[in-house]
Amino acid sequence: MRNRYLYITLLSLLGFSAEAVAQALAQSPQLVVTIAVDQLCTEHLEAYAPLYQQNGLKRLLTEGIVFPNASYNFTPVDHSSATATLMTGATPYYHGVSGTEWMDRKTLRPRNIVSDEQQGWTPLQLLTSTLGDELKINTNGQAKVFAFATNAESAILSAGHAADGAVWPTTNGWQVAPCYTPVNQWINWYTRQYKPVGDTNSSVTELALRCVEQSGIGQDQLTDLLSVSYTLEPNEIGYQMLDRNISDLISGIHRKLPAERVLFVFTSTGNREEARDDANERFHIPTGKFYINRSANLLNMYLGATHGAGQYVETYYRNQLFLNHQLINKKNINRTTLLREAQEFLLQMAGVRNVYTSSQLMTSDSQMLQKVRNGFCVEKCGDLLIDVAPGWQLVNEETNSSTTSRIGNTPFPIIFFGTNLKPQRITTPVTADRIAPTVTRAIHIRAPNACVAEPLI
Repeated sequence: MRNRYLYITLLSLLGFSAEAVAQALAQSPQLVVTIAVDQLCTEHLEAYAPLYQQNGLKRLLTEGIVFPNASYNFTPVDHSSATATLMTGATPYYHGVSGTEWMDRKTLRPRNIVSDEQQGWTPLQLLTSTLGDELKINTNGQAKVFAFATNAESAILSAGHAADGAVWPTTNGWQVAPCYTPVNQWINWYTRQYKPVGDTNSSVTELALRCVEQSGIGQDQLTDLLSVSYTLEPNEIGYQMLDRNISDLISGIHRKLPAERVLFVFTSTGNREEARDDANERFHIPTGKFYINRSANLLNMYLGATHGAGQYVETYYRNQLFLNHQLINKKNINRTTLLREAQEFLLQMAGVRNVYTSSQLMTSDSQMLQKVRNGFCVEKCGDLLIDVAPGWQLVNEETNSSTTSRIGNTPFPIIFFGTNLKPQRITTPVTADRIAPTVTRAIHIRAPNACVAEPLI
């Protein structure tokens, strides 16, 4: 932004007209609207296209720059890790959000990524800067940054550390993130006067439009950021409802701001519904059950027989095993050696396709390990990550939970629309971490501090 002001001052000094200065200002959008949709995929988005209104999803597909073959360059992906990547241009290895929940080694209990017992809802576990943060830094805090979502994680991780507000609906009304202070007056007024309706996406849309009307966002020469996150039911009705919300959002913003001043960025969290646990067996697809709790007990017995009695496996969570570092140090056991022994033992179990160790993921530069390494966060992930065979169930008998392994990629779209962009369809496969540097290039600021990806356009 400072560079823009310097550039415009130079133009004026050199005798350029006011019209030329205005054209220079218009080079950057005054409002960036990011839209992230849970469960969205390209196949369904295009299959239901005949059902869309003219000004909603159909307009994005026909008038935007469309990348239909997008994916995330890390695994596993959920709405929290995806949102953090969209806003930072980095992977969990750097931004620290490996999932909606993570195992706290201090308490040996799972914790929500944005929940803190002392501070309430907070982005403290997000370890890098975001688009909104960089806007705030570049404008000395003057740019406006708001985030509205159907859940707490998407709202706070979209907002970043320095936003003006993040809000999401709950069963009792609206929840306003207390970490962004002072709370804007219009947010306080709106969340007290109006309750969310049954369709949470519609409530989020209405809140976003009220923000455009009441907050002054997009009204000055500084670029502002509005982040909106939706949850999609992946069926015909779900896409039609999403289309109506997108149509309302675009139309409402364009009524308030000129189309050439607004850049829309539309994409997916990459999260998708898994098949029912009984589906594979019912349709005779090869399957089986891998019990994480039983495997942890067997590994503990094996390590005890090798290195002496002790609780070597401290806990387990999802497909991760957490070792007892204090015991290992007390026994003066080389941790890398112990990890390799555990890896070799687990690889012999039925249903295991691979086992990754923390030391392996932190030191290897193998391209074969890249997606797993990108999704690994040393502060939040286990010492051993077990890759269960596709179609097999990962079962935890203690929590009575199970998930079915699936490694196939489901492409989703990335669409840039507005600011006089010319329609284009680019089928080259791309990754979602490239969205953030594309936006920062468009608004002429630096990328978030862990972003190394190249812009898409």
